[in-house]
Amino acid sequence: MPVFVVIIVFSAIFYLYYKVKSFQAKTPIEKKWWNAKSSIALGLFVAVFGFNRLFITQTTVSIFIGILFIIVGTISIWTNFKAYKYYLSYVETKKENI
Repeated sequence: MPVFVVIIVFSAIFYLYYKVKSFQAKTPIEKKWWNAKSSIALGLFVAVFGFNRLFITQTTVSIFIGILFIIVGTISIWTNFKAYKYYLSYVETKKENI
């Protein structure tokens, strides 16, 4: 599916962008915030790769691996989105104080 491939490429690009931004961040909270964003992009990459795997070949092993990737990616997106929201309030108050 070409749609999945486009999403996979964009999520990989966003992962790299957010990871570079986390290395450039000055405060530890800002680093954690950028790391949470990069982990969301990585989770999206893994989940969509799992969906793509389901449509390429439909053997038992392929379906099992695709479902496993979807579960791992979804858990990564969910946990890091919670971390992103948690650190967002600290980053916003830090930027207001500057």
